[in-house]
Amino acid sequence: MHDLLVIGAGPGGYVAAIRAAQLGLDVACAEKEKPLGGTCLRVGCIPSKAMLESSELYEQASQLADRGITVGDVALDVGKMLDHKDRVVKTLTGGIDGLFRKNKVTRYLGTCRFTGKDDDGFTLVVDGQDGETTIQAKRVVIATGSVPASLPGITFDGERIGHSTHALDYEEVPEHLVVIGAGYIGLELGAVWNRLGAKVTVLEYLDRILPGMDADIAGEARRIFEKQGLEFRLGTKVTGAESSDSGVTVFVDGADPVTCDQLLVSVGRKPCTDGLGLETIGVATDQRGFVPIDAAFQTECEGVYAVGDVVGGAMLAHKAEEEGIACVEGIVTGHGHLNYDAIPGIVYTSPEIASVGKTEEQLKEAGVVYKTGEFPFMANGRARAIGHTEGKVKILADAETDRILGVHAIGPHAGDLIAEAAVAIEFGASSEDLARCSHAHPTLSEVVKEAALAVEGRAIHI
Repeated sequence: MHDLLVIGAGPGGYVAAIRAAQLGLDVACAEKEKPLGGTCLRVGCIPSKAMLESSELYEQASQLADRGITVGDVALDVGKMLDHKDRVVKTLTGGIDGLFRKNKVTRYLGTCRFTGKDDDGFTLVVDGQDGETTIQAKRVVIATGSVPASLPGITFDGERIGHSTHALDYEEVPEHLVVIGAGYIGLELGAVWNRLGAKVTVLEYLDRILPGMDADIAGEARRIFEKQGLEFRLGTKVTGAESSDSGVTVFVDGADPVTCDQLLVSVGRKPCTDGLGLETIGVATDQRGFVPIDAAFQTECEGVYAVGDVVGGAMLAHKAEEEGIACVEGIVTGHGHLNYDAIPGIVYTSPEIASVGKTEEQLKEAGVVYKTGEFPFMANGRARAIGHTEGKVKILADAETDRILGVHAIGPHAGDLIAEAAVAIEFGASSEDLARCSHAHPTLSEVVKEAALAVEGRAIHI
């Protein structure tokens, strides 16, 4: 009998398994896919970032003459770009295999389901290629993640109509790509194929892009993306789509259909709970299919826990990792720490968009009185030197205590810069604390310092 079984080897699952093993438990992990790492590593975060970087390099290579660098004709080989992406994924999934061996985590390959429970723990079955394997565990962590959601009237065919996984493997650049959904994933993948030469049209039901992010930053992002060639049709309700050998027809409520040769549906994700046998242990999902948990990540069945996308909230790999660690540390030590206000969100477009803490809209809704400090990248020496001056950093601080409540950025390497803000929020820092810390010159991080100074109207370089 294992002390702990983790179902799912995505960011929440494999990290939880490794940390539990470090804490001295006999740990096993059941995963249906042979490569470890889950959606994020295999068909999500990592391959999409490889494609984003490659497409950005292609775009930059086409513009080197502006920097006094003369090169020959820049050509695109989509096949080699996809091969690079696949090599990155293969290397990292193999790395997790090595970490499992190093930490003595037992691996079970196949789909896993509960079949019973008793005073000693739980009985589960793994359905693999070689048949069924019965497992017993004292405790179980469910980390089965999520899958792409669709819309009524739209069926994925993997050819013309697909989700994010399909969009990572287009064998050639679409002439016209339509993206349904202006969230993180839709914008990132739309940006990839836009840079590689596709016409990209984004259809969004809401009247803005990037729902949930600070509206001011989202508005600036829209203006920048439109200059890059992305077309946005906001307030648009898609009612269905049909594919043929020649392309896709997307039906829109109250407007003419939109035709394209590839359709990417990016309208969120739904939790993976089918086939887990949760009814066997008395665990019911909520109306949206998520697994309810308490503050210690425990489900309504004692000894069964859940983390990551399957419990809802922000569907972010690093959020799942932190939940996995907090969960198993709570199991072993009785204490697990996680501050949801200090978990950043990043859109890996160019420029990057990053956010941590509260948005202005959230603070207004809560009636919190706050101060704002902003500083543009165009006034930063390093940004000028590298030729990426669009965007800004905005800091929101409590009007009375000066404690930092939220930081939002759009600009070069914003995803890296936001880490400083996350640490500041975690430690309850004030904008003055951040402003008085020395930031190396010339660096992009000086924009964060200047934004902190601007909270009190003390910015130096503007």
